[in-house]
Amino acid sequence: MADILPTGPEPELEDLLAARPQLRMHGQDGLCLEDVPLNAIADRYGTPVWVYGAGTMRARLAALRAAFAAEALPVDIHYAVKANDHLAILNLFRSLGAGADIVSLGEFLRARQAGIAPADIVYSGVGKSAAELEMALAAGIGQINAESAEEVEMISAIAARAGLTACLALRMNPDVDAGTHAKITTGLADNKFGIAAAEIPPLYAHAARLPGIRMTGIAVHIGSQILSTEPYRLAYGKAAGMIRALRAAGQTVDSLDLGGGLGIGYRDEPGLTPRAFAAMARQEIGGLDVRLMMEPGRFLTAPGGVLLASVILEKRAAKRFVVLDAAMNDLMRPAMYEAWHGILPVGAAAFQSPRGPADVVGPVCETADIFAQDRALPEFKPGARVALLDAGAYGAVMSSNYNARPRAAAVLVHGGQFQLITRRQSHEALWEDEIIPALD
Repeated sequence: MADILPTGPEPELEDLLAARPQLRMHGQDGLCLEDVPLNAIADRYGTPVWVYGAGTMRARLAALRAAFAAEALPVDIHYAVKANDHLAILNLFRSLGAGADIVSLGEFLRARQAGIAPADIVYSGVGKSAAELEMALAAGIGQINAESAEEVEMISAIAARAGLTACLALRMNPDVDAGTHAKITTGLADNKFGIAAAEIPPLYAHAARLPGIRMTGIAVHIGSQILSTEPYRLAYGKAAGMIRALRAAGQTVDSLDLGGGLGIGYRDEPGLTPRAFAAMARQEIGGLDVRLMMEPGRFLTAPGGVLLASVILEKRAAKRFVVLDAAMNDLMRPAMYEAWHGILPVGAAAFQSPRGPADVVGPVCETADIFAQDRALPEFKPGARVALLDAGAYGAVMSSNYNARPRAAAVLVHGGQFQLITRRQSHEALWEDEIIPALD
């Protein structure tokens, strides 16, 4: 998932730090996440290493719930597993009473491994296979968000054949521009997602008559990293009108899935606040008398994660290049989406040192292996450490072994302590599943 390309002057390092209460710079220990020195983590587990703050994620879930409670809008939160599918993260949200939003059988099985009940899982996505649906239905999945007439027929056939009932919502494509990166908008008419609004009423009525189907409601998801309430207002207004029309036609509509996509501030901006989002939701759908659901991902996890990296060297050429031991295979977002991530020195002395423009790059053999360009940063000696900020979502889940690079370790910070939650992949593991056939 991606951001809108940033505009305006780059924030100073002090501004980045001030905008993130989960981070602080200690005079001796250097940069800390939830009061745990990041240097201590890197000393023990090396770099690159993902570090996640459980307290930050817990607080963001609580803030979202509180905002809806203040508007007298009960909401069931299903964490979007695609943002960060680590079992430790899934288990954290399960312990806090959240369900899961999944888009594949693998994510379903991960959620189940973390202890999330099938009834608390919503299955989204445009390409669910028959085998995936069979397993999900047999397990008793809570809801399936169907995205086409063809999928509705497939679900009915599978459920009827197994003597089961699928709780089904139709994902409506409201044809609303979310104002975000073109690669992550999902609510426009020419996107592959959802069902055109004009097709919803006849399909809803048809699906309600099919064997093995119990229609539950409407789902809407218009994109990711949305920083304004206005696209949501337009989409939810259309969803509310659709629900009223369906009910007027005699259909039962019990639920509305609001989707996710709440944007965060990757620079020093505040992002979309839960209070503004919840207030807008109450205005648009507050009187519908439906079970409300939503599927936040990035909003919950991104600010709680950093990618720690070490400086291999500084290269002076036509430009100044700070070469890290992390690369685009670890954090793909800048290369894929031109996404902006803040970068802070981990050392306290470096944080106070004079700064000059530098490109921050990785060692992968691709020109696109760039984390930042012309960023005002201090000079770094080999071995100095930096933290790439807001990396708790769409970071590790998108990483790869390109250039035969092992995947990074991961650590969870909790209650002032830290614990390894993913071992660093060994080089031998890169080929352990490969088979060399006998060719003679």
